[in-house]
Amino acid sequence: MSDSPKSSWQIKGTAVLDELIALMGLTAEDARLLAALEATAAARGPQMAEDFYGRLGAHAQAVEFITDKPMAGLHTTIIEWFTQLFCGKYNAQYAARRLRIGEVHVRIGLPVRYPLAMLDVILPHGVAIAETSPEPAAARRAFFKVLALDVAIFNQAYEDNQLAHLVEMVGGETLARRLLTGQA
Repeated sequence: MSDSPKSSWQIKGTAVLDELIALMGLTAEDARLLAALEATAAARGPQMAEDFYGRLGAHAQAVEFITDKPMAGLHTTIIEWFTQLFCGKYNAQYAARRLRIGEVHVRIGLPVRYPLAMLDVILPHGVAIAETSPEPAAARRAFFKVLALDVAIFNQAYEDNQLAHLVEMVGGETLARRLLTGQA
């Protein structure tokens, strides 16, 4: 039996989440720094939510995904998501929760460009929170790692969905992956 590493395409399911966590290189110190800021994040969450939904609400195409939705519930959800960026526990359970959020976005048909475009709303709020740390530079780096982890997991939900549809259409994963890489 070979101990050679798997190719990226051989890593599937929850192993993808484990790989992403490892890839980010989050340390215990990162987790400690961010966990110390969780209450600050919760306090800043409502303003971030206002900015977030203010931006979405001003965009005619994005607004179709929030029209007729209870805004209080949407605000609560985004505040919870934002606050959890500072939870200090970035393990398999954290990643699985974040993947489920991505899967919900996929299910409702939200184009991936909308949540990704909102990063510039989230970033200044997260940076401002990191700046309140006794170690602001380290807290900022830790925040960037966790946000990058969330973006990677979110994109994974879209990738998983697209691959599943392509596999169904062409009848096999090998051919689907070859098509995705332009090798077919």
